[in-house]
Amino acid sequence: MILTSYSLLFRRGSSAPAPAGTLCIPRERDALLDFKAGLTDPGNFLSSWQGADCCQWKGVKCSNGTGHVVTLRVNTGLYSPELIGGEIRPSVLTLRHLNWLDLSENDFGGKPIPGFIGDLRSLTNLVLSSSNFGGQIPPHIGNLSNLVNLQITNSDDLTVPQAYQLISPDLAWVSRLQILKLAGVDLSAAVDWAHALNMLPSLKYLYLSFCGLRNTMPPPSHSNLTSLESIAMSWNPFNHSIGAINFVWNLPLPSLQFLSMMHCGFHGSIPDAVGNLTTLEELYLDGNHITGIDAFPLTFKKLQNLQVLRLIENFINMDVAEMLDRLPSDKLEMLSLDNNNLTGSVPSRLGQFSNLTWVMLRNNKLSGEIPIGIRELTKLRGLWLSSNNLHGTITEEHFPFAGQLEVLDISSNQLVGPIPTFPPSLTSLDLSRNNISGTLPSVIGKSMLQVVILFSNSLSGTIPCSLLQLQQLMFLDLSKNQLSGTLPNCPQEFETSNITLLNLNSNRFSGAFPIFLQSCRELKFLDLAFNRFSGSLPTWIQSKLPQLALLQLRSNKFSGGIPDQLTRMKGLQYLDIAINNMSGNIPQSIGNLTAMILTPNNSGSLSQVVNFGISTTYEQTTAYTDSLFVGIKGQQLEYTRGIIYMVSIDLSCNSLTGQIPQEIGMLVALKNLNLSGNSLSDIIPQSIGELRELESFDLSHNLLRGEIPGGLSALSALTRLNLSYNNLTGTIPSGNQLRTLDDQESIYIGNPGLCGPPLRRNCSGTDITPLTPEEHEGMHDVVSLYLSMCIGFVAGLWIVFCGFLFKRKWRVMFLLFSDHVYDWVYMQVAVRWTSLARKISGG
Repeated sequence: MILTSYSLLFRRGSSAPAPAGTLCIPRERDALLDFKAGLTDPGNFLSSWQGADCCQWKGVKCSNGTGHVVTLRVNTGLYSPELIGGEIRPSVLTLRHLNWLDLSENDFGGKPIPGFIGDLRSLTNLVLSSSNFGGQIPPHIGNLSNLVNLQITNSDDLTVPQAYQLISPDLAWVSRLQILKLAGVDLSAAVDWAHALNMLPSLKYLYLSFCGLRNTMPPPSHSNLTSLESIAMSWNPFNHSIGAINFVWNLPLPSLQFLSMMHCGFHGSIPDAVGNLTTLEELYLDGNHITGIDAFPLTFKKLQNLQVLRLIENFINMDVAEMLDRLPSDKLEMLSLDNNNLTGSVPSRLGQFSNLTWVMLRNNKLSGEIPIGIRELTKLRGLWLSSNNLHGTITEEHFPFAGQLEVLDISSNQLVGPIPTFPPSLTSLDLSRNNISGTLPSVIGKSMLQVVILFSNSLSGTIPCSLLQLQQLMFLDLSKNQLSGTLPNCPQEFETSNITLLNLNSNRFSGAFPIFLQSCRELKFLDLAFNRFSGSLPTWIQSKLPQLALLQLRSNKFSGGIPDQLTRMKGLQYLDIAINNMSGNIPQSIGNLTAMILTPNNSGSLSQVVNFGISTTYEQTTAYTDSLFVGIKGQQLEYTRGIIYMVSIDLSCNSLTGQIPQEIGMLVALKNLNLSGNSLSDIIPQSIGELRELESFDLSHNLLRGEIPGGLSALSALTRLNLSYNNLTGTIPSGNQLRTLDDQESIYIGNPGLCGPPLRRNCSGTDITPLTPEEHEGMHDVVSLYLSMCIGFVAGLWIVFCGFLFKRKWRVMFLLFSDHVYDWVYMQVAVRWTSLARKISGG
């Protein structure tokens, strides 16, 4: 395939040392040592640069006949934590026979590329990619008359810091090249880039993605690029109709095999001129605005060599059957049209594309049933039809049992019926978000499955041992079904299982904590929430599940104490045992949760889970496709891939007693801490003030006493705090962060011993006795009663007031009634007073 050869094209030249007996020339050895002296090498990559024979040094290759240095490769690799940097000294010019110079994948801190490199007249290959050079590319490099391969790239994205931005105002300096790779270099000022490239008749491979190229002048009237085989010009803001890019479509390019122009702002239909590219094998046009019911012209049929067609994220609103009629069927291996507006049903004639290996039609508007005709695709290895409106059932008849199918994703449709028997070659199965019913077939275990994703269906029954015994199974997500019973303790054919993720959330499982997990030493993600599990948590959890990063047991019937072993798990960064029957104290060993001390990153355990996928030739199938609801900030927030950054402890709604351990302040990476709804007593530890990453903190409905630690006011990340219904006393700490929290008074309600802002209770002269536990339990009911009375009184008063405001007759009657009552009261008072006076005088 051209894609494979294209990626291999840019591999660096060999850096193998010269054969034994070849000695380098002393002056060149001295030049290399001076060159080394100007570099910084924190990883000691150049530690072998010592001794007399420089031809044996790492990264140096000499000529077998003359001993001259011909290849110099100095780099540590893009993903090394310790990159080479420093200064490139002119001593390298002593290497006058050097033909290959590779300084890629380093970090030169934004320094400019030295212009004197243009004096290395023997250079044929110059590779300076991904080394954080900055400034303008010296046009002096164009003087290298022997240069055929030039690779000076920045990062292949749009986020390069300004200090590391490479710039070239034009391309007039390039000449004689066969390979030109300037990805990420700012070429926005190059108004005549197309004409400059047209002056390179030997050019075979062109890579100008992320360069800011625009259509600023008419393209050349004829093409000299008769040797051009590959063009990659994605992520450039051309912002013209496709027909305007005559540089690609209309000019003779008799050798072009690979074309990638993704995210270039093209509009309209693909022009008829595409039929001129008769040698084209791979076409990538993702993320443009290809639209219309005739998005594919009839001339597409001329592309008889086309093997790969990928137009993801466009606006193609064609009927899928009509679209297939316009595509060449002889050699097409990969068809990728995800995220479009394709309509109609999947036609049976799809089976006539006999070489189709990868079919991707996700997130369209396809309807109807999946045709039996796809069984004719005997070379099919991957089929993605998720997020459409497909219905009906999937049966064994859809797939040749002896086929090569590896990946099947038909999630987020309206499929019904039982799970069929799939080919044994299948490695990844995703039928989630359908209405699949029935039980899990035992035959599912007789396959090469690594990923099984069946969440959000209507499956019932138990889990068969054949599924749990799969040695290669890594991801199993059966959440949000109606599965029930106890989990079997299946005899393991192998000593350990490779399961990395097990999600059984929201089913009807019961029984004790699953014993079979003792063989799952690779397990990182375990979710048993919202089931009916009971009994105590096992003490073997630390030794048998040493890599566990996420443990969610919320809403079960677990009881007993929290075992010390659980709080000593080095990789655990997410712990949720809320809404169970746990009792006893929170272990002091909770400070040993090492993963809650360091902020998680993209290389952490949960990242390995979330980013895991089955790699194929053209696609990385993501295994983690569900989401997780986290109880944080007083609500259930949905986390998808962002769960890798969540550090959380939720022990709420249990029967925990005793103190909050001082050691909890060691978990400085915590973002969520919820201990509410327990019977925790004593004071809030001062160490809470060390949790500077904390965003949500809930201690409500406990028996805590004493003052609120002043360190709470220093928690700058805090967005939600709840200390209500405890026995806290004293002055509420002041601090800008605490004053920014919403619903201020509700944070402290139910603590009559607290005073100071935001409460109205003044701290001066107060003598308040804390509530007893019995009084504390009744406080909520009393407050509710008074609150209801007040609301009723205010509501009634408003009704009367509004009536007087809008009804004049009511106001007159009220005044007359008031006058009558006043006269009657006055008369009664006067009579009584006169009678009383007579009695006094008569006495």
